[in-house]
Amino acid sequence: MVLNKVLKLFCLVKKKDTKKKGKSINPLCKASAPHPTVNVTNNSILDPVSTGTGTVQLVQKHVPECSSVISSMTMREYGSESDGYNLFNQFDVVQDFSDHYYASHSPGKTSKDWAKAIQNEWKLLQKDLPESIYVRVYEDRIDLLRAAIVGPAGTPYHDGLFFFDVRFPSEYPQCPPKVHYHSGGLRLNPNLYESGKVCLSLLNTWWGTGCEKWGKSKSTTLQVLVSIQGLVLNDKPYFNEPGNKNSANTAPGEKNSLAYNQTAFILSCRTMLYSLRNPPKHFECLVARHFHERERVILDACSAYISGTVVGSSSGDGTKYPRNNRTFADFKKSLEKYTELLRKDLATNHTRFLKVTRDSIASDEIAAVSSAADEIAVSACG
Repeated sequence: MVLNKVLKLFCLVKKKDTKKKGKSINPLCKASAPHPTVNVTNNSILDPVSTGTGTVQLVQKHVPECSSVISSMTMREYGSESDGYNLFNQFDVVQDFSDHYYASHSPGKTSKDWAKAIQNEWKLLQKDLPESIYVRVYEDRIDLLRAAIVGPAGTPYHDGLFFFDVRFPSEYPQCPPKVHYHSGGLRLNPNLYESGKVCLSLLNTWWGTGCEKWGKSKSTTLQVLVSIQGLVLNDKPYFNEPGNKNSANTAPGEKNSLAYNQTAFILSCRTMLYSLRNPPKHFECLVARHFHERERVILDACSAYISGTVVGSSSGDGTKYPRNNRTFADFKKSLEKYTELLRKDLATNHTRFLKVTRDSIASDEIAAVSSAADEIAVSACG
């Protein structure tokens, strides 16, 4: 099978363990150096342009009820916490990389150390991904990876899906991976450019010294993804901009931060529309399920913000914009427009979700028949 072939390449196939179910996998054939624990806290060294309030916020668990054929293979190999199509695996191996941003970039001349470093990344990602980050790696291009990050609660990015394409260059892990953000032509954060550039010290795309920069023996792709979610997509992204940091906790700075959050939420809504209309390959199920589950929450949040609730705050906590706020009037008008567009696209997504679910059930049934045939063939050969 596809997954077994790749795992054998990385020496990760394990004997079935009837006592332990889930997505974790056994250690490598030979024990490798342990990865550092991902721990993003206040005053984190991972991104010098963070606000200093970079604690990663817990997000509600999103468990899309659909899976690919390869996801089914993974579940049969390792077991799962739910049956059949009820799980969109957080980590999975897929084949088609044709729409990946770095698809045309050849991995070049690589080494065993390069392959082993990627092998360790796969293992760590499969074992330790937060519940709101999803990753796909590619059977025929182990230098490529795609991740989906759910916007954290309490930020202007809440309930959004943000996609990143990753490439491990031939010099990896001596140098950091290359990361491209699927921006849809929008700049909704100082660290995420319309061009797709991700500005982060851990990627050596922003200034930093010592352990603020990528380290070949201590830095990981998991750290990069968690840093993007917790430090870049934070509650006050206005202060990510170096020139704005000194105005934090001042009246003018906080006023500008509120206005920036309004703009960021509008752009986040536009990013939702972009994802709904152009879901990245291998994440169609996640997009359909995520927005099916969060439809009511997203539309309720839009309504609350239109009524004056501060972006990112709970509609029940009473936090409102000051009266006669000129920026709020412009924000309200723009948000009313995009709320209606979202309402229409989310309704269309409901139909798409039902179709994706039906197709996924059919795929699982085909995979189950194929697996049974393989087992019969093996038994006959034995």
